[in-house]
Amino acid sequence: MNLSKRIFLSCSAVLASFCIANVANSAEITGAGASFPYPVYAKWADAFKSSGGATLNYQSIGSSGGIKQIKARTVDFGASDAPMTGDELAASGLVQFPAIIGGVVPVVNLDGVKPGQLKLTGDVLADIFQGKILVWSDKKIAALNPSLKLPTSAITVVHRSDGSGTTAIFTDYLAKVSPDWKSAVGSGAAVKWLAPSEVGGKGNEGVAANVTRLKGTIGYVEWAYADSNNMTYVQMKNAAGKFIEPDDINFAAAARSTDWSKVPGMGIYLTNAPGADAWPITGASFILIPKNPENKANITQVLKFFEFSFTPAGDKMALELDYSPMPDNVVSFIKKNVWTQINLK
Repeated sequence: MNLSKRIFLSCSAVLASFCIANVANSAEITGAGASFPYPVYAKWADAFKSSGGATLNYQSIGSSGGIKQIKARTVDFGASDAPMTGDELAASGLVQFPAIIGGVVPVVNLDGVKPGQLKLTGDVLADIFQGKILVWSDKKIAALNPSLKLPTSAITVVHRSDGSGTTAIFTDYLAKVSPDWKSAVGSGAAVKWLAPSEVGGKGNEGVAANVTRLKGTIGYVEWAYADSNNMTYVQMKNAAGKFIEPDDINFAAAARSTDWSKVPGMGIYLTNAPGADAWPITGASFILIPKNPENKANITQVLKFFEFSFTPAGDKMALELDYSPMPDNVVSFIKKNVWTQINLK
């Protein structure tokens, strides 16, 4: 991964809107929310503007912030990795659709351990983040990694400090694979972290920075952040019992059997999906748009932006940043059944 890409992806959430926005010579549309998809939205925004489209000013403030802003109608669209329910969408007068698929990846900072060397299962990962496993040399970790020399040092858990769809995906997975986690912690965009040694970070950017800076840590970030910053990612055992590494092919495999049309608002978690090649902590990032927008011209541009993102050129950009594009049949469903609910007259 080249240096310019690493610098680009390490932009802080504070600067995120400035990394995308260029208010020079075109109309401006605004969005806010998840940091999970920020890298690909930025790349799409630059290409869309270059093709003659509107400028996108997207604030990477976390999924909870994005939902709050779109409910208040202070942005043209919100973005959340934690999908709203059908009842929540109806109450807020919103439509929702998935825009991109990616993977949440455990990352560590351990001397002598290279990317992809450490193996973990879902229940062991849950025990670490719940504070039941306190040191790296614990027998449960050692049993999965007999060839690794693991330190005896304490484990520090790094998690999101803001309301986060990445956290919602991560904790949804842990709740599915660990009954103890489900009863003690649960799932959602914000949870109570029980590990005795823990550090919070704002956005995927903040978690990535803290894990990179602090020895003995483990955190979770969207794969693009881990890959672009050469972080030490973990192999995970999936629902088929196979240890696999994260990549866009395995993210797509997790979504392969999903019937998005069966759930109101298309709000599906892709965690712990079946399939030999399915990455177990996969998720989609969702877009939220008012059914009856006040600024219809802006929403027309928003739909043009996402129509552009769903083209083969947009798909190529997503793959270059380690995301998995939405399948063609899903895009067709979105255009025919979701976008048609938006009143643009």
